[in-house]
Amino acid sequence: MSVALFNRVWARVILTALARQGVQHICIAPGSRSTPLTLEAARLEREQRVRVHTHFDERGLGFLALGLAQANNQSVAVITTSGTAVANLYPAVIEASLTGAKLIVLSADRPVELLHCGANQAIDQQGIFAQYPVAALNLPRPSQALSAQWLLSVLSDALYQQQRGGVVHINVPFAEPLYGADESAVSAHPWLEPIQPWLKSSQHWRMYPHGQSEVLVHEHWDEWRTKRGVIVAGKLNARERMGLAQWAQTLGWVMISDIQSGISAPLPHADIWLANDAVREKLLQADIVIQFGRQIISKRVQQFLSEFQGEFWQVDASDAALDPHHHRATRFVAPVHHWLRAHPPLRQREWLLEPLALSKFCREFISQQVGGKLNEAALAHYVERILPRNGALFLGNSLFVRLVDALGFLPEDYPVFTNRGASGIDGLIATAAGIGRAKNQPLVAMLGDVSALYDLNSLALLRQVPQPTILFVINNNGGSIFNLLGVEQSVKEPFYRLPHGLEFAQAAAMFGLNYQRPYTWADLNTVLKQAYARKETTLIEIKSAPSEGSDIYRNLLEQIAKAVIGG
Repeated sequence: MSVALFNRVWARVILTALARQGVQHICIAPGSRSTPLTLEAARLEREQRVRVHTHFDERGLGFLALGLAQANNQSVAVITTSGTAVANLYPAVIEASLTGAKLIVLSADRPVELLHCGANQAIDQQGIFAQYPVAALNLPRPSQALSAQWLLSVLSDALYQQQRGGVVHINVPFAEPLYGADESAVSAHPWLEPIQPWLKSSQHWRMYPHGQSEVLVHEHWDEWRTKRGVIVAGKLNARERMGLAQWAQTLGWVMISDIQSGISAPLPHADIWLANDAVREKLLQADIVIQFGRQIISKRVQQFLSEFQGEFWQVDASDAALDPHHHRATRFVAPVHHWLRAHPPLRQREWLLEPLALSKFCREFISQQVGGKLNEAALAHYVERILPRNGALFLGNSLFVRLVDALGFLPEDYPVFTNRGASGIDGLIATAAGIGRAKNQPLVAMLGDVSALYDLNSLALLRQVPQPTILFVINNNGGSIFNLLGVEQSVKEPFYRLPHGLEFAQAAAMFGLNYQRPYTWADLNTVLKQAYARKETTLIEIKSAPSEGSDIYRNLLEQIAKAVIGG
């Protein structure tokens, strides 16, 4: 029992250190080897110091934690047992790494003497996530020969690496026995004596004082702010986007905003109107382009950035590389709102009016082309109609997020969440569930049928929610994003689109969710009124012909490409 007891003591130091670092949510999948960590997390929840979330599927659990981290912009811990349970976190680790979401993975492990000898559930877990974590700490098995001060110091150093975001992986081997420890004896264990003053305090073990570094003004800003400019706004949080549209308007610069920016687009539908060569050529005459944020969805915006040859600046709080086009550029590592304060605008007249005229035309033209049917293109175009006040929106990947970015329009400052780091379709329902739990406000999640099938297990996470939650599944019978590929039809169906012929009514019933299948906008409005009145989840399935949304999208691009400005 002395081994089981010291396992708990060791785990208590680890979990207490995480709670002191600001971890408020811990996500746990069941498993035996992780018992010391799980029991300590349960103790912290009883003391109301953290909130614990559970799920039987580690892949979904990782994305649940990702959603919590995205919504709160705080570190979220994940506890798993050993073996392939750890490997199932890999997709969420990659996404968090590429987006800067703060995950702390605590993977329980077999001690070293059980590796490479045929022991059950023993795999190489050290370095399992390759280069994706910002810090990886492979702890030894719990040992009283190592001081508690040492354990706290190495944990603090690893967690410090997460100050700008990303993943910390802490691999924690435990020897058996894992059960039977006297919990009352843990806090009085003599090994803890040197750190008792810290345990009784509320302080971090190791402080890293650092204020917000001053944003340096570009030495030629007074000159550049008199030039012809274009602003591209990618994914931004609420603080970063504050005042950005007004800043650009004062300068008279053209502003292109991604749907993830949370900015009510002054020139909506840029993905569509940038298909017009004449307007794009005029825009390429800009002297300077400044990109704020990352993860630009639109292919046409990306093409514009790749073709631009002038002065190029990028501003983002992360120090990650953000330029797939490899410009000669000036890179500012700073919060956007701080950068704006350091670079005041100079009031000027708009230097280019054609994008405004074409954007207005696009809004009317899209409405005409979409028509009055309830399909995925119409749902994307009129997305603002279905959103609750004071709610949040999660958009999946593949075709629908592109349609919303190209055809949609959102209210100012409406929170939008996505998984656009690796842009995978895995874990989208789980991520939405995490966002819903963290935000504690009405949530709308919208994703495709294949994405929903891929993460079907995570419907279990939506069974009990504290607020109205709506999961739209746009069912076009397969991967309709592949309709946009120039691949031959004979191979497109069996090898890309993969039609499945499935519907989601029975899936909703299996997981105890409300299910609705509206056929018209009037049906949908009735369903939404009822759904927003209930603190539970409603799965709304929107059926669409396999190529309907992609055909409307393609036709819009072709027609706008031919449009004559002012004609």
